[in-house]
Amino acid sequence: MRRVLVVGASGAGKSTLARNMAERLKVPHVELDALYHGPGWVPRPAFRADVDEITGAPGWIVDGNYAAVRELLWARADTVIWLDLPRWLVEWQVVTRTARRIVCRTTLWNGNRERWRELPRASHPIRWGWRKHGEYRTRYGARFADPLNGGKELVRLRSRREVRRWVAALPPAPLDRTAR
Repeated sequence: MRRVLVVGASGAGKSTLARNMAERLKVPHVELDALYHGPGWVPRPAFRADVDEITGAPGWIVDGNYAAVRELLWARADTVIWLDLPRWLVEWQVVTRTARRIVCRTTLWNGNRERWRELPRASHPIRWGWRKHGEYRTRYGARFADPLNGGKELVRLRSRREVRRWVAALPPAPLDRTAR
C-alpha cells in the first residue's frame, strides 16, 4: 500500500483520513481541493498536469473525487478507500466544518475562505454532499464490484469506528535505512 486514493462524499473525512495515513505510512498527502481551487475559487488550469506529475511518484495518498482525474487516479492507485458513511453523519460533519471555517475565518487553498453568502450555491460542499451522496454510493459500489479492479486493495469503511479500527491496524512504515 503505497499509492492510495481516498474517495467519498464532501464532509466524509477524506482529508483527515488521508493526512493520518500519510503520516503513518511516510508518504506525501495530496488534497485534490488544494490543487483544483485557485484564488477566488477559480479552477487552476494546471490541475490535471499537477495530479499527473505528483502521482507519477512511487508513494502518495490522494483524497478527492474530481472527474477530470478520476481515471488517472484509479489506474495508478494500488489501494482505494471509500468512506461510505451514512448521509446524516456526512451532513453533520460538513455543516459543522463549514460553520467552524466561516466563524473562524479559516483560510483554505490559495487564500480562499468559505462565506455565509456562498451557502445557497449548488456547488457549496453542504449542498454538493447532500446531492452527490447517493450518486457516489452507486458509482463506487459499481467500481468496487467490478472484477477489473481485482488487483487493487478495495476498502469500504461505513462508520467512524470502522475508520479508526482500520487506521489503527495499519502497519507502520518501514524504516528508511538510507537516511542518516
